[in-house]
Amino acid sequence: MIDLRSDTVTQPTPAMRAAMAAAEVGDDVYGEDPTVNEFQDAVAALLDKEAALFVTSGTQGNLCGLLAHCGRGDEYIVGDHAHTFMYEGGGGAVLGSIQPQPVPTGDDGMINLAAAEAAVKSPDHHFARTRLLCLENTNDGRVLTLAQMQESAEVAARHGLSHHLDGARAWNAAVALGVTPSAVAAPFDSVSVCLSKGLGTPMGSVLAGPADLIDEAHKWRKMLGGGLRQAGIVASAGLYALEHHIERLADDHANAARLAEGLAAIDGVKIDSCATNMVFVRLDDEALGERPDLREDLAGRGIVTRWNGSQSRLVTHLDVSAADIETAIDAFADLLA
Repeated sequence: MIDLRSDTVTQPTPAMRAAMAAAEVGDDVYGEDPTVNEFQDAVAALLDKEAALFVTSGTQGNLCGLLAHCGRGDEYIVGDHAHTFMYEGGGGAVLGSIQPQPVPTGDDGMINLAAAEAAVKSPDHHFARTRLLCLENTNDGRVLTLAQMQESAEVAARHGLSHHLDGARAWNAAVALGVTPSAVAAPFDSVSVCLSKGLGTPMGSVLAGPADLIDEAHKWRKMLGGGLRQAGIVASAGLYALEHHIERLADDHANAARLAEGLAAIDGVKIDSCATNMVFVRLDDEALGERPDLREDLAGRGIVTRWNGSQSRLVTHLDVSAADIETAIDAFADLLA
């Protein structure tokens, strides 16, 4: 099976499973799991932050960050297509009484910083208090540059705002930019990075930042039910991934580029975007009319996809090889011929 739905579908490799089975563990709620402690320190060092906190998911990492940065009646500025705003259940508003202030997101994945500055509220009792500016890198696979992130940091500093990065795929951004993960994290006070997407672990994310902020986030993690016991079993997968699965993301990027190239050569197929490990594809009306059940037809050939009408996001990852890409291209070409 060639599963192109998301990079969350990856399976832990045999070597990762072996590391998990051999992990030394303790009760992490008591701070006694040595593997969790080692892993948190490793991520903090890799991102050049004072401290880090292992959390169950990227959504929980972002939410703990929001709750640690903001209080009731505060607001955060965020892109109108950002994961934090669109796909995390409104957790900041529901659980923290934190108001999101969305601003437009450009075709490059970067928020409109002029709109962000204009959205900062003056100190008036009528308004929510603007406390935080959030970016996402990557956004739909698109990479924000170091210059863009630094410019955002300067906007935040001008207005006394904290600066948070939803870096679920910041590892992909670092590889695409040819820089260290710490260079991507540098413009931000806090960063949430995911383990279960490009790095291929079974679960988890990490929130990194100043020690006092992480201590506050630790309290929120407990309130959110995110305290785990012998969590070293899964933290060991993260340690393995840090060492073995970051640089190989370049293979995923190359496979996505090849997939986009191959599909673009097929009549009726349009590539709306291809960046890092994501290809956004669209069928024209004639092609869609010829193959209304394309998803089922592809599945019959062992290729799993998701479609929203005529559009699909195809994602390359650890479990998709270069040979799989050629198989997928040939299947599309044959079915749409």
